[in-house]
Amino acid sequence: MTEITVRRLTEEDWVDYREVRLRALKESPEAFVASVEEENDFPEERWRDRMRRSQRLLAQRDKDAVGVASIGTEGTAEDSVGELFGLWVHPDQRGTGVARRLLEAAARTAREDDLHHLVYWVGTDNGRAVAFASSFGFRPTDNRRPMRLRGVEEDEDATEMAMVLPVGSSSGDIPTSL
Repeated sequence: MTEITVRRLTEEDWVDYREVRLRALKESPEAFVASVEEENDFPEERWRDRMRRSQRLLAQRDKDAVGVASIGTEGTAEDSVGELFGLWVHPDQRGTGVARRLLEAAARTAREDDLHHLVYWVGTDNGRAVAFASSFGFRPTDNRRPMRLRGVEEDEDATEMAMVLPVGSSSGDIPTSL
């Protein structure tokens, strides 16, 4: 298999991000709050705004997009904390190292942006995701919130937990307010 590359997208790469985001929403609708129907008709400016708001990482193999992840600080309680979200890997590429390469790039990007911690919200009943994040160094916390995914609204017991990865030079204690 050829090498996996991950590149940080810029605002000018909004079309690349749009394509992989819509593919992710179509392939894995249960994994996202939004739907492909909602986002398909977003105008260019809305996509560009998304690119300015958060860092977007695109995983490629042979120049084909095979995964994506985002890092943002909007909604985090501390300036030194970023949130990893929108992680998606093409089904044919799962288990081939794409997710790990995206997490490596996310940690590197967070350090470059002077963040000290990355928060990743994971479904408490998603043992595979919890195990994967833990294997990368994310630590579970006591912070919980209701699950925010499409089709989960009716299950009041579905929750996500914050998992935290120290990434900065002064990453010390896990932040208490996420």
